[in-house]
Amino acid sequence: MAESPIIAARGLTKRFGDFEAVRGIDFAVERAGCIGLLGPNGAGKTTTMRMVMGLTRVTGGELLVFGRPVQALDRAAKGRIGLVPQDNNLDPDLTVRENLLIYGRYFGLPADTVRARVPELLGFMQLAEKAGATVNALSGGMQRRLVIARALIANSELVILDEPTTGLDPQARVLIWKQLMQLKKAGKTLLLTTHYMDEAQRLCDRIIVIDSGVILDEGTPQALIDRHVKGHVFEVQKPLPDGFADGDWDREDIGDAVLYYVETPRDFLAALPDQAVYLHRQANLEDVFLRLTGRQLREP
Repeated sequence: MAESPIIAARGLTKRFGDFEAVRGIDFAVERAGCIGLLGPNGAGKTTTMRMVMGLTRVTGGELLVFGRPVQALDRAAKGRIGLVPQDNNLDPDLTVRENLLIYGRYFGLPADTVRARVPELLGFMQLAEKAGATVNALSGGMQRRLVIARALIANSELVILDEPTTGLDPQARVLIWKQLMQLKKAGKTLLLTTHYMDEAQRLCDRIIVIDSGVILDEGTPQALIDRHVKGHVFEVQKPLPDGFADGDWDREDIGDAVLYYVETPRDFLAALPDQAVYLHRQANLEDVFLRLTGRQLREP
């Protein structure tokens, strides 16, 4: 018999008064691997994540975590979930080691178990040399790595990562990506939100795109690219060249240019006049995201 999903939502709804933040969505998160929940500000993804964590009460529908209704999860079941919040809510009065030791006791773990886990996690997140340092002595990237280490203290099966690399420099982001890939290989289930589409494309086995409380589409990153923006993008500057018949191409007007989504660049180039000014690149997940959710600025 196939193993049940670690998260299963059917008709999941959340209302705040008259406002419906999540509108009857269905999705499943299988065990092991990384699932990305992507959407613009106000899309409903944070509300959905909070319901999965048991921090926000479900209004309607069904939400199962580990095969049980989320509202029925006991302390032991919740201990199987690790959380990396958006904010680095570490205790600044404690050292790096002490932050992990004290947090581990919140899970009811034996002191010997926590003490054994701490050096393992510090080594895993490349923080061993900072074990005795205070939190305020750490860089932003180090603090973020400590938050991730803290989420793993109970060896949780499900790790929820809410924008884990926001504001970090490229070197810190790449290091965190590498360690998250190791967690996937170890059989952990990762549920990720991020505004970095390259991060989602690199880490996620499957993507769920949500906006206005509904799921717009889901699939592997490559399947979404193939379905919505084909394989290549040509950005042709306006005014378009005379004699260019572009009606047969999948196109999107973005104001000062027109984007063309094509499968065969050779055919498109053959139809494009020599005087055209254009940029050609591979299509990516950011193209999909903007095509599905629009280009209008969303304020937080």
